[in-house]
Amino acid sequence: MNDLHLAERVATVRAFNRLYTGVIGVLDEGPADAEYSLSEARVLFEVAQQPELHVGDLRKRLDLDAGYASRLLSRLESRGLLLRERSGEDARRQIVRLTDAGRVAFADLDSRSVRQIGGLLERFPDEDQRRLLGAMGTITALVGEREPDRTLVLRAPRPGDLGWVVHRHGTLYAREYGLDERFEALVARVVADFADHRDDPRQAAWIAELGGERVGSIFCTPGHDEHTAKLRLLLLEPAARGHGVGKRLVHECVEFARHRGYRQMELWTLAMLDAARGIYRRAGFELVSTEPTDAFGPLVTGETWRMEL
Repeated sequence: MNDLHLAERVATVRAFNRLYTGVIGVLDEGPADAEYSLSEARVLFEVAQQPELHVGDLRKRLDLDAGYASRLLSRLESRGLLLRERSGEDARRQIVRLTDAGRVAFADLDSRSVRQIGGLLERFPDEDQRRLLGAMGTITALVGEREPDRTLVLRAPRPGDLGWVVHRHGTLYAREYGLDERFEALVARVVADFADHRDDPRQAAWIAELGGERVGSIFCTPGHDEHTAKLRLLLLEPAARGHGVGKRLVHECVEFARHRGYRQMELWTLAMLDAARGIYRRAGFELVSTEPTDAFGPLVTGETWRMEL
C-alpha cells in the first residue's frame, strides 16, 4: 500500500471515529436526571449478565485499574445495589453480584437504553437498519477478539442472491484480473437465463455462506446437448479462500449433475485462475482446449475443461 492510499484510509477511519464517538456520546449521556454515572451503569450491566462475577474479570472487561474499580464497587455497594464477597473456590479472589435492589436498578437502566437505541434506529427505514446492523457485525468480526463463526452452509438462492452473484463477479474480476463490464454482462445473461428457467429440474445453483455471510456461488445448467451439464459461475470471496469452500461447491455441483443423469460436465475458466483450476483438476476435470480472447478487455487465455460422469 502506498503512502497516499494509507493516508486516505487513515482519514476515513478517523472520520468514522469522530462520527461514531458523537453518536455513542449522546446515548451514553442519557437523561439529565440519570441516577448513575456511565461507569456505574457499565458495572451494573456487566454484573447483571451472570449470577456472580469475579472482580478481576470485571476489571478486564471494562479496562479499569484496581483503585478506580474498588471505588466504583464501594459506591454501588453502599447504595445496596451489589455485594462483594470472597470466592468459595479461591479465597484470594473476590466475586460480586447484584442485590434485589441492584436488579431493579439494572432493569430500569436497561429499559432506558432500549428506548434510546430504539429511537436511534427508528430514524432509519427497515432496509437501512439492516445495513447498519450488518456493518456493525462486519466491524465486530474483523476487529473483535471473539473467534468468528466459520460454519459453512450451502443453500439454494434466495431473493437478492442472483443480483449479488452478478455484482460480486463484476467487482472481483475487475479488481483482480482487470476484466471490464462485458464480463459482468456475460454473468448477468447466464443468471437471467437461469432465472427464466427456474422450474427446470436439470439445473440448480448454490450460495455458500461462511459464518452467516455470503462468500461464494456455483451453478449447474444444461449444456449443448441433453447428455452434457455445464458448471458455471464458481465464485469465492477472498475471505472464503483456503477454507475448502470451492471444493464443497464443485462437489455439490458434480453430484447434482450425476443424480440428474448427465454423462459429462464441462466448464470454461481463465488460465490465470490457478486456485480454481486446481479444484477442478482434483475433482476429476481434464483440460481439453485453450483459446486466447480479448472479449472482456485484456487479452487472456480461456480454457475448456471436461469430465466424464
